[in-house]
Amino acid sequence: MTRATPAPAADFDAIVVGAGHNGLVCAAYLARAGVKTLLIEGRDTVGGCASTVSDLGARFNICSCDHALVRLMPLITDLDLATHGLRYLEADPSSVYLDHDGNPPWLFFHDSELTIESIGRNRPSQARAYRRYLKDAFSVAELTLETAVGQASTPQMLARVMARRGRGGMRLMQWARSSALEVLSRYFDDEALIMPAVSNGPTVWGIAPDAPGSGLAAAQYAARHLVKTGRPVGGSGALTDALAASFKASGGELRCSSTVDGLLTADRRVCGVRLADGTEITAPAVTVTCDPVIVAAQWLKPSADAPARGVSRSWRARRFVERARVATPGDGYQSKIDAVVSEVPRYRALQNSNLLDLFDGRDPAESNYVISPTVAELAEAHRLRAAGRIAKRPTLLANVPSVLDPSMCSSDGHHVLSLETLFTPYHLKGGWEHSSEPDRWLKVWSNLLEPDYLESLRRYRTMTPERYESEFFLPRGYTPSYRGSPLSTLLGHRHELSRHRAPVPGLFMSGAGTFPGAGVWGASGWHAANAVLRSL
Repeated sequence: MTRATPAPAADFDAIVVGAGHNGLVCAAYLARAGVKTLLIEGRDTVGGCASTVSDLGARFNICSCDHALVRLMPLITDLDLATHGLRYLEADPSSVYLDHDGNPPWLFFHDSELTIESIGRNRPSQARAYRRYLKDAFSVAELTLETAVGQASTPQMLARVMARRGRGGMRLMQWARSSALEVLSRYFDDEALIMPAVSNGPTVWGIAPDAPGSGLAAAQYAARHLVKTGRPVGGSGALTDALAASFKASGGELRCSSTVDGLLTADRRVCGVRLADGTEITAPAVTVTCDPVIVAAQWLKPSADAPARGVSRSWRARRFVERARVATPGDGYQSKIDAVVSEVPRYRALQNSNLLDLFDGRDPAESNYVISPTVAELAEAHRLRAAGRIAKRPTLLANVPSVLDPSMCSSDGHHVLSLETLFTPYHLKGGWEHSSEPDRWLKVWSNLLEPDYLESLRRYRTMTPERYESEFFLPRGYTPSYRGSPLSTLLGHRHELSRHRAPVPGLFMSGAGTFPGAGVWGASGWHAANAVLRSL
């Protein structure tokens, strides 16, 4: 009998590519389970778009968003993140919703009754509509959150629906097949209540509010009443720094400034990664957190010298690769101004309103401000984006994180401002280099403030789709977002995205392009870690 030659030992048990928050979550869980794990990051620091970076003598969050859904996850406790420095502050109200026309705003509190009171002071009929909306939306939001946090398997998803005796399940399916605009319009006849959900939902996702399948965005108000919003002390990056510390404390190895440009394959399975400098690192399990389209179309290639030893030739694998290679590349559509300012901005519509007492002594500048266009203006913004132009009155998301968290102040003691603008095309007509657009956004925004506010602007920088591409390894500045319907997720369609296991043995998927989607959440990384552990 011929003795078989033993396979050479792998360098690691698992490799995770990408140290954004999902990659960090996945790697930290693997290391804590005793898996010898390597985490590879192309930038010189961890965190990706959830990080906080230094520039202009200040610290800026790459994302202007607060953290909510990540606080629903078990990972903060499981990974001892408080021990590694993570602490949250809470602004309440978390958001102030305005428009470009100076109409009375309304406030979003974690407490639904306070929210309804703020709406009712200027829009009594919409306050009553909001109460009707919550009656329907809470069951949808609860089921959505339970499904996203639970294991992504058809039996377990069905069990969660059945345990609730179907409550919320039918409505969830109905809303999921509709558009966000359609669902919200069933409850509200005032765009002041419709557009903030659109601005924080479909607009942030880069799709139109009347797009079929966007209807679950309508559940976001209810979801935010269920999960309290918070901000990590020191900026969003405090979360990812704590995750990295937890990972290393569990014995994980982190390599930054290392770019992966391909996957190693042998015996029709993925068996490692190849770095841009030619270094090859092996492991029986590789999890990638970047755009699944890029992975399938560019990284999964059969071995040139031994095709039989390349990737699996199953019909699932072929479909995975072929579907990616014909996919239209996504274009980035978000830009952000980071500024150092000597004064806190004050919004005329809020200062002149009857709502200031609801802040109960808090500084209104602690909250996030969402400035929404009209439905018609947003439709026009989509048309202009396709032509490489930006709307006259774009969607704006503004906050001054240093008011709630003084540790975020600049080195010279000033406040820091984040102003996100949507939609800003990757291919801007005339190019970004000499564009006057950022100055125009500041002027549009300042029109809502007390006079002469821009005189307090000390210095600023602009993050455009081009910069997100060059600095954060986002092709064309595009951040993918999982958009599978609840039904497709339930049935395991796009298995690689909803179950985090590619149709090629040894390859696992995580990140914003996989279930349950974008945002600072961590559920995708948690699901991917569970999939890897089951395989090992």
